[in-house]
Formats: sequence, C-alpha cells, structure tokens
Amino acid sequence: MDSSTHDKKLDKVDEIQSATTTAVSPEKPDKASNSRLTSAASSKSRSKGKSPPAKPPVERKNDNPLRKQNTGVTRVTKSKYSSVGRSVSQSAIENSTGSALDKPELGSVLLKQARDLISSGDNPQKALELALQAMKLFEKAANGKPSLELVMCLHVTAAIYCSLGRYNEAIPIIKRSIEIPVIEEGQEHAIAKFAGHMQLGDTYAMLGQLENSIRCYTAGLEVQRQVLGETDPRFGETCRYVAEVNFQALHFDEAERLCQMALDIHRANGSPSSLEEAADRRLMGLICETNGNHEAALEHLVLASIAMVANGHEVEVASVDCSIGDTFLSLARYDEAILAYQKALTVFKVHKGENHPAVGSVFVRLADLYNRTWKIRESKSYCENALRIYENPMPGVPPEEIASGLMNVSAIYESMNELEQALKLLHKALEIHNDAPGQQSTIAGIQAQMGVMYYMLGNYAESYNAFKNAVSNLRIIGEKKSTFFGIVLNQMGLTCVQRYALSEAAELFEEAKIVLEQEYGPYHPETLGIYSNLAGTYDAIGRLDDAIDILEYIVAVREEKLGTANADVVDEKRRLDELLKETGRVRNRKAKSLENLLDANARTINNHVIKA
Repeated sequence: MDSSTHDKKLDKVDEIQSATTTAVSPEKPDKASNSRLTSAASSKSRSKGKSPPAKPPVERKNDNPLRKQNTGVTRVTKSKYSSVGRSVSQSAIENSTGSALDKPELGSVLLKQARDLISSGDNPQKALELALQAMKLFEKAANGKPSLELVMCLHVTAAIYCSLGRYNEAIPIIKRSIEIPVIEEGQEHAIAKFAGHMQLGDTYAMLGQLENSIRCYTAGLEVQRQVLGETDPRFGETCRYVAEVNFQALHFDEAERLCQMALDIHRANGSPSSLEEAADRRLMGLICETNGNHEAALEHLVLASIAMVANGHEVEVASVDCSIGDTFLSLARYDEAILAYQKALTVFKVHKGENHPAVGSVFVRLADLYNRTWKIRESKSYCENALRIYENPMPGVPPEEIASGLMNVSAIYESMNELEQALKLLHKALEIHNDAPGQQSTIAGIQAQMGVMYYMLGNYAESYNAFKNAVSNLRIIGEKKSTFFGIVLNQMGLTCVQRYALSEAAELFEEAKIVLEQEYGPYHPETLGIYSNLAGTYDAIGRLDDAIDILEYIVAVREEKLGTANADVVDEKRRLDELLKETGRVRNRKAKSLENLLDANARTINNHVIKA
C-alpha cells in the first residue's frame, strides 16, 4: 500500500468515535456490618477490609453513607466451639514436637493462644504457627468426621492469613471449612457453613474479585434461608447486606429485590420506626435514586430519616440528609438540595469536626450543585474547601476515604474542563492506594480515568500507558467479563488508533466486542458503537470486506431501530456507500445475523462507544 493510500485510510479512522470525558468506574462493596445466622454466629471470625469503590463523577452519588470504615482483619472473638481449659505456657507450645499430636486436647489451648495474639495485634506470624499446630491436632481428633472445632480453627487460621495480607492462602482454607459442616446435623453445623461462606465472600472482596464475593454471600444467604426460613429478622439483615453488595456492584435489579425482601421482613417483625426498617429504606432510597425513580427514593429516604430521628441517631440522619439532597438535585430542586446539604454540614461539623472527610463530602456535593447551575466561582470555592480537608486529613482517617474524596473533586474539575488540575488530583489518589491488596479495581478505575483525560489533552502516549495499566489490573483480579473491562479495552483501542498502532487497535476492539456483546447484546447502542469502531479500523488496515460486512449489519439494525432519517443511520450509510464504491460491491439489503457475520473469523462482535 503506497503512502498516499495509507494516509487516506488513516483519515477514515478519524471517524471512529472519540473517548468519553468520563470513564465508567468499577465498584465493589465496602464491608457493612455483618449479618449473622444466629447470635452464636457473631462469634465467628470474619475477616473484613475496606475496599472502597473507584469513584465515578459526583452525579453518580456513589458517596454511599451505608459504608462502614473497616481496615484489616477483625479480631478473632471467642467461639462457642472453643472449650478453653487450662493455660499452657508459651515456651511449652514453642517446644512442642510431633508428640503433641498425641494430645488432641491441646488444640483448643493452642487456638486460644493464637486468638489472643491476633486480638492484641502482637506477633501475627506466631499466631499463625499456633493456629496451624492447632489445626493438625483438630484434624487428628476428627479422624475424618465432621468437626466443628476443626471448622472454627480453619476460620481463625484463614483470618490470620488475611491479617498478614496472604489472602490467596486463606481462600483454600475457608473453602475447606465450608465443606466440613453438614446442615442436616443441626443448627450449629449450619452456623459454621454460613460463617464460612460469608468469610470467603469477604476475602474475595479484599482481593477485588467482586463477582466471586457475591456468589459466596448468596450461598451463605441460601444456607440461612434453609435454616431460619424467609421471615426471620436475621435473614432480613443478611438480605440487606447482600443487597448492598449487589448495589455497589451495579446489580441494581438484584439489589432492589433483596432490599425489598429485607424491608418486608422487618416491617412484619418490628415497629414502624425500627432502625432495621430505617436501614432498609435508606438503601432502597439509594437504589431508587440510581434507577431514576427519584420520587420513590425521596419517600424512602424521608421515612428513614424520621425513624432515625425518633431513635436519636443524629449523625446518621445527617448522612441521610446528604442522600435527600442528592435526590433533590436530580429533580432540579436546587434550593431544597442546598438546605438538605447545609443541614448535614452543620451536624457533621459539630459531631465530627470541621476537618472531617464527612464535611469534605458535603463540600463536594455543594461544589457539584453549583457547577451544574453554572455558578463556577462558588463551585470552585467549595472544591478548595474540600481539598483543604483531603490534603491535610485528620489522624485516623482511612487513606482510602481521602483518595475517594480526591477522585470526586477531580471529577468536578474535569467537568469544568480543567483537566490538568483533575489529573493532578487523580495522581494523588493513585499514590494513596499504592498497589494495596484488594484495591486493584479502584486503581484500575483511576488509571482508566487518567487515560481518558490524557486522550482529551492529546497526550496519547500517556493515555496508552494509563489504559494499559488499567487493563493489566483488571486482568489480575479476573474482571475480564465486566462491562467496565470492555469499555477500557475500547478506549485503549481508540488511543492506539491515534498512535497509528492499528493492528493492536483491531485486537482491542475485537476483545471489547466479545465482552460487551455478552453484557449488552448485539443490538444495544453501545455495542453498535464498537462495531463501528472496529469497522473503521478494518477499513484502515485494508480489511475492506470485513469492514463492509460490519457496516451493513450496523446500518440494517439502526435503520430498523431508529429509522432511515436518523443522523447516525445517515452517517453509517455514507461510510458504507464509500466502501462499496471503492470495492465495486453493492449493498446486501438482507441483514445478516451477527453470528454468521464474523464467525468465519472465529470472533463475535461486541462494542462500547466512547462519546466525546
């Protein structure tokens, strides 16, 4: 191909749609308070960690007041299964040899020693050694039979591995603990199995493997349902917990279903102003708001606020007021939104201090509101107030919370087209996370957003590097089938087009289409957008027949869905006519199925559009 023809082809690639100004960020749940199968289950060791979602722009309202701030692994509490008798000196334990296996009664004592060490935070490595010794003793004593003492020991051992950051070593131990209990043996076995499922879900969440985490929580919920039935308040608490996880994973329909179950259970079992029902309504309000049902969201949130006021939970009321303000903002009821935010701001300043991140989060909301109403000076003033808090945090504030705040402020600067300032804040957020375990999804979200901004600035080399790092992190945590992964691949492909790396661009678009076709289907507008990107790339690298086939499919679908006069249809028809004229072909008026269209190349087509 001569240089003039090559330049002509590259010009055609310019028709590929450019990157969106806002990358969709993956989200994963922060740990809320754990629901238990029975009161005895509260004795189970549960490893919990804070894994905040990567924050999309503020209008997504992802600053979820339902989140609890947890770090590390919770201390291991006494279990009803641990029969602790006499104490054993540390030196005796350290000097124990294989002969100790002949004294299985030492297992409980060793396990208590391990739990005491991990509770105090002293020498977790020694705690692990003791727990592993106890595990051998319990295994010998069990002699192949289901042993709840062994199950508890496995839970504790896995929790210690998690406290050491060795999550992958904890997973097989927890899986084994789930296999041992037999539900038919009674409620204690069911408690043990339930606790195992929930602990495994927590561990996957800390690794950023959200889909695996949700599967574990769902399995635990099913165990609880079988034992307690569908009307027990404890089952309702777990329904809300799993609903919250699904909500933060963007599984809104499942979140709404589970939250409604929790609400129905708590309304039937409690008083009209119970805190349990208030928590259900608080979450349901957020779900309705996200689904665009703002009036229903407002109703749930107001009822939740009333119940919390009745129970004297003033700080929690302030968090709900923030959500009420968000809903008023969505309804363009700006004056009422400002009043709700200012009310929350006053409470947070009094009860948490003027430099607390909760105060910063209200400043961010006010900045977003004034930015939407074109009061840029006021918006920047609130952004600066928030940054003074986030850049000089109070002692004891989780660093992930600061990073989240910086990302929210960055989104506002980005919407003002102040991309350099937005990038500066994202770099700070990235430094805070610093490749922490379980944060890969959040880090990938930041990197993808940075890639978009670099793209908008025309710095395609930095954009490519940012997207490449994001894709790498998403592959590590197994997010290769999520819509977010497909979006990032598509954006990276667009960057490759700008760098004239057309073969790599085609590979990225092809992978993106596979992911998004599975998630959206072949007729979704976002999917059709990636088909268009792929067709333009095929055209540029000389695969004209493949490009024509894809464009014929796109035109046929869009004509059917949008009509022949639609601007998108006209544009695609123009591109198709140019290719047909160039190759001497005529348009095939019979729409091909996508399966037949590209199966010859052993591919499926899928796409996500990145809008300018």
